[in-house]
Amino acid sequence: MEITVKQAQGRVPVTILQTHGDLDASSFQALISKGKEVYDAGARNILLDMSDTAFMGSSGLAALHSLALLIRGDELPDLEAGWNVFHGIDRDRGSGLQQHLKLFNPQPQIQKVLEMSGLTQFFEIHTDLDAAIASF
Repeated sequence: MEITVKQAQGRVPVTILQTHGDLDASSFQALISKGKEVYDAGARNILLDMSDTAFMGSSGLAALHSLALLIRGDELPDLEAGWNVFHGIDRDRGSGLQQHLKLFNPQPQIQKVLEMSGLTQFFEIHTDLDAAIASF
């Protein structure tokens, strides 16, 4: 997976992470690492552009949750803990939409995974880039 980083200016600065390729067990840690990198560099509003990602496995869900925890300043889960990671996602689903991490243009298959996992209640999802940037 390749991840490109762009900056956009709305009411606040927005860092756009665009994923290219599948988000699965072989790539999810790269997304978390890139998220840490931009967070450590000062990014506080992240838009994850998934328009060029055709597949997301369960480890991709763990990566999205980890990015949400990171941007909130919470401790990241132990990704080796297996199902405990998913229990953490389940607990967080009821906490409302994330204000500083949003998703842009997930492909239909990924949208379905987000719906089935309940993460559409956790992440604001946009299909218009200008509206997504303005939402921060």
